[in-house]
Amino acid sequence: MEFTHVDHTAAPEAVTPAAETAPATRGGRRPFTLRRLAPYGYLSPTMLLILVLMVIPIVMVVSYSFKDNVIVEENPVFAGLANYSRVLTDPIFLVALKNTFIFITLSTIAHLVLGLAFAMLLNSPLLSGVTKAIFRVVFILPWLFTIAVIAVIWRLILDPSGVVNYILTTFGQHGVNWLSSPNTALWALTFINIWSGYPFFMISLLAGLQGISSDLYEAAAVDGASAFQRFRHVTIPQLRPVLISMAVLDLIWTSQQFALIWMTTGGGPLNVTEMLSTYTYKQAFSSYEFSTASASAVIVLLLTMIMAVFYVRLQRER
Repeated sequence: MEFTHVDHTAAPEAVTPAAETAPATRGGRRPFTLRRLAPYGYLSPTMLLILVLMVIPIVMVVSYSFKDNVIVEENPVFAGLANYSRVLTDPIFLVALKNTFIFITLSTIAHLVLGLAFAMLLNSPLLSGVTKAIFRVVFILPWLFTIAVIAVIWRLILDPSGVVNYILTTFGQHGVNWLSSPNTALWALTFINIWSGYPFFMISLLAGLQGISSDLYEAAAVDGASAFQRFRHVTIPQLRPVLISMAVLDLIWTSQQFALIWMTTGGGPLNVTEMLSTYTYKQAFSSYEFSTASASAVIVLLLTMIMAVFYVRLQRER
């Protein structure tokens, strides 16, 4: 029987560098490229919505603010800064700017004070668990109502023949036209906004209070600090980042308030409760001055962006 000798020492077939690296290159680059593009694919729906619902409308409004007779005419002409000059010299705009400043300043201060007061009450060890639960339900009720419901409720309460005037006349006082009198409309509207907004600050500050270590209070008590001194030197410094962030956010939110104002006073009487939001709305949909409305909207946007930048800087510092 013959056996065929196989030479196992024969050199293997030569492999060209291109044949060796080509599969690795194709198999390595493609997954790497897909991995880099995958996050953008996940973000694309959100980015598309932001582009369509935010970026494009803002660009259109900014472009409208530099033109005259937009929307109502097919070929509006370029007006430069004329619309901004018209808005900034409008006495009603200046009144709206002043009212907005008063409205947001009082609302923000009251939100923080009431929110902190009620949060400390709910965090107090002097109250039982059942009492705290009842107070939480009562204090959070304004936050559960929509703006429309809040506006209807308070219009009924502050009506000339409503509950508040009934109580006043019971004690021999004269009734007041709370929402239709130039002397009280702005203050009544500010009170309604404060009442509807403080629960959010109460909950946020309550979470902050519960995050403060009890060791800090015990150390302060050992050093002989009074209750007010513990509040001033322990509670406030620990809550300062939360307080500043909430204050800036409230300034932004309150400056954009429209529905509550429109459904209670509509900016009246005699422009006493006219705000930047209602002024812009009336310019666009009552006077059909879309150019000046766009200029007013851009001014409001710039003011809001200033506060937003301040808020972002605070968050980065934290």
